[in-house]
Amino acid sequence: MKTKGFWKNYGFLITMLIGIAAGCIVGAVWPGATCLEPLGTVFVNLMFCVVVPMVFCSISSAIANMTNVRRAGKVMGSTILTFLCTAAVAALITYILVLIFPLVNGGYEIAEGEVDTGLGLADLVINFFTKPDFSELWSRRAILPLIVAAVIFGFGVQLAGGPKTMTAKLLADVTNCILKAVKIITYYAPIGFFGFFAYLVATYGPELIGDYSRTLILYYVLCFAYMFVFFPLYARFGGGKGAAKVMFRHLFRPAAVAFGTCSSVATIPTNMEEAEATGISRDVSEIVLPMGATMHMDGSAMSFLFGIFGQDFTTGRALLAILVAVFSSVAMSGIPGGGGTGELVLCTVFFPDQLAIAYPIAIALGNLVDPPATMVNAAGDYVVSYIVSRFVDGKDWLQKQLAKAKK
Repeated sequence: MKTKGFWKNYGFLITMLIGIAAGCIVGAVWPGATCLEPLGTVFVNLMFCVVVPMVFCSISSAIANMTNVRRAGKVMGSTILTFLCTAAVAALITYILVLIFPLVNGGYEIAEGEVDTGLGLADLVINFFTKPDFSELWSRRAILPLIVAAVIFGFGVQLAGGPKTMTAKLLADVTNCILKAVKIITYYAPIGFFGFFAYLVATYGPELIGDYSRTLILYYVLCFAYMFVFFPLYARFGGGKGAAKVMFRHLFRPAAVAFGTCSSVATIPTNMEEAEATGISRDVSEIVLPMGATMHMDGSAMSFLFGIFGQDFTTGRALLAILVAVFSSVAMSGIPGGGGTGELVLCTVFFPDQLAIAYPIAIALGNLVDPPATMVNAAGDYVVSYIVSRFVDGKDWLQKQLAKAKK
């Protein structure tokens, strides 16, 4: 009986880990494993297709079905504030770590070619909030504008009658149906992870042990240390005594999905399932988790770029580096090409004379550290929901849920 219970709780996670391990082994011993990439792409594409309507329906449903409009505002305000604080903590930790373990590599030569100027301020603001056509809104490349539209539509339903309207009930029902569809898709996840990691190791194996090895090792260690040290602290603050234990029981599944797909958006459905199993209010999880997929980027805030060239940062420059890293991770993550734009901002601020070198290095490192960075970003969304729940439902919200589960 205990074996059946263990397999029910952890069987899916175990099969995902087996798929990841098998993929890494195959990719390491067989260079031709790059041909297995379609196995992973199928899973990611399925997730992307279901996530776009889920984001819109879940956020608009959460707001539309709230009996108190102030609660919606409180959830959103607490969410954004928490995202900014955790990103600042991540950036500060990285800065201190770079001071302790310098990442100087003096062997770079000036590379020929030009670096694109990127988007201007006006374009950044426009792409941050909107899309010029309704059809463009329904795309994973426009998740942040989609969230803005969902919030506006949700409040529109509130003004029309809220939970009493047929629209609010329809949104809630569609959200529930999409979650069931996600469960069907996730049965394919172990095969998808096998193909993805076989491709990843076969493609990037040389780089992983080459010029960037020191930076990559430090970054991977930092990401896992951040998850095992700071996530429990965040959970304890948000959920009180025993919260860290509950958090770890539900954390590894979204962490594995994020690590395997390299997509915070594709991790939203798994995060929602674990949040529901934890007892987090649906109106909290349906706002926090989709918003977190585009705004909560602690892994991206852990930028090692300013340590690569060994610059001596004064207090003022250190604070500026942290602010730029936080802004790049939070504000630009939802913009098409936002990751590259964020790296470009860092390069132009701190390395204007080395731009042709710094920018390609930033992009290369970004690709190699994407799995652990996404893991911290997406799994952290689930943890942030503990903190938001504290502000919205009281500091004893988890204890109430645990007591209810025992009855």
